Amino acid sequence: MALKATIYKANLQVSDLDRHYYAEHALTIARHPSETDERMMIRVLAFALHADEALGFGKGLSTEDEPDLWLKDLTGAVRLWIDVGQPDDRRLLKACGRSEKVVVYSYSATNDVWWRQLASKVDRARNLQVLRVPAQASAALAALAQRTMQLQCTIQDGQIWLGSESETVQIELQELKPAA
Repeated sequence: MALKATIYKANLQVSDLDRHYYAEHALTIARHPSETDERMMIRVLAFALHADEALGFGKGLSTEDEPDLWLKDLTGAVRLWIDVGQPDDRRLLKACGRSEKVVVYSYSATNDVWWRQLASKVDRARNLQVLRVPAQASAALAALAQRTMQLQCTIQDGQIWLGSESETVQIELQELKPAA
């Protein structure tokens, strides 16, 4: 018998002073049995950083042809493809061909090794941006995970604060590859 996804609910308030975007989003997040709290919360962070009414979660880890999050226009064309973790170069190059912009949020102790192996292979992908979430921040985000969450995210001058009623995590993303 296959294990089912665990459902998490998050009420996310986003105040993005850099984009002048202020909204509240009621998120339903399906956490795959093999997904960690850390990875799920990086997906929530990615949602907050690109918050839009049309932004949605993909089908999850078991679906290779979909990202973790994506933004489609009214014609169904993919404008933004967001992956979390350490995708391989074939997946990223394929995503770059299918989407206007691809963003990867990487997090892991093995991040440096992954990026050294990948950097030269994806250098020509002009619409790819790769960001690293520092290990301390991603671990602190994992501690925020609960089945029902009230979260606030404030973004100002590239600084990010994501928190709950009891704790706030400051996140400084490191850009490994800027989009052209």
